[in-house]
Amino acid sequence: MTLVILAAGMGSRYGGLKQLDPMTDNGEFILDFSIYDAIRAGFDRVVFIIKEENLELFQETVGNRIAEKIKVEYAFQSMTEIPCGCSVPSDRTKPLGTGHAVYCVKNIVNDNFAVINADDYYGRDTFVQLATHLRNARTENGVAHHCMVGFRLANTLTENGSVSRGQCKVDERGMLINVTERTKIVQTERGAAYLDDDGETWIDLPQDTIVSMNCWGFTPDVFVGIESGLRSFLAELPNNANPLKAEFYLPFSVDEQNKQGACDVRVYPTNEVWQGVTYPEDKPRVKAAIRELIAKGRYPSKLWN
Repeated sequence: MTLVILAAGMGSRYGGLKQLDPMTDNGEFILDFSIYDAIRAGFDRVVFIIKEENLELFQETVGNRIAEKIKVEYAFQSMTEIPCGCSVPSDRTKPLGTGHAVYCVKNIVNDNFAVINADDYYGRDTFVQLATHLRNARTENGVAHHCMVGFRLANTLTENGSVSRGQCKVDERGMLINVTERTKIVQTERGAAYLDDDGETWIDLPQDTIVSMNCWGFTPDVFVGIESGLRSFLAELPNNANPLKAEFYLPFSVDEQNKQGACDVRVYPTNEVWQGVTYPEDKPRVKAAIRELIAKGRYPSKLWN
């Protein structure tokens, strides 16, 4: 099984390459802990999706120190890596989004695989659930059986500003009905609320709402739907209100494939507490949380020794 790590983001709100910002005194990053948990769960390959100019940096830091533990490969998210016949505005510099990032590994990944963000801590249970599903995941009668690990909203918030989360609607069988992207969720005295599309109205969200943290399990058939969706996105991009910043999001692609009947998505809830550095002010909290996990024995004091 392969673990695909989305690590090409620009970190605009954080102010730097947060994927490679050390969170321990030994210089480990958040993604080190995800890889450690993934190896324990049975994953045997990791593919980093990065910007090509960051290749040497990734190799010298996390790549070299995990190479003896798991097979490591790299893919580049590039404006030139698009379906044949498509184009991107010539003055566009912002990456095309997480859906496009996963498209960029279609020629590398041909086994069942998981997708996570580089800068999010997901916890051991998350990778156990992903691996358990992916060991037996397949496509039957034209329907691919994917999965997603869903987090309780209360476990994914920061006190330092707003976050983007995919609000999930799940049926009584635990299958995903749809994902609605909420781009501005904040903590409130009552729990949490999101800013509606009008940009003026705050709507309360229950704290136990299941949300997507871009933590998916796929069969390789997902690439067919991703390519189709990316073609449509790029065709419509010149007419978009913001063609230089609009993004093709992975949850949107999965949601569309689900609606078309090309796949179904089982949602595995977890009580793991997300840790992430959306803002610079989040870093002390994340470092303290990791120290506590090490003190409790969940991780060794030095991951790779």
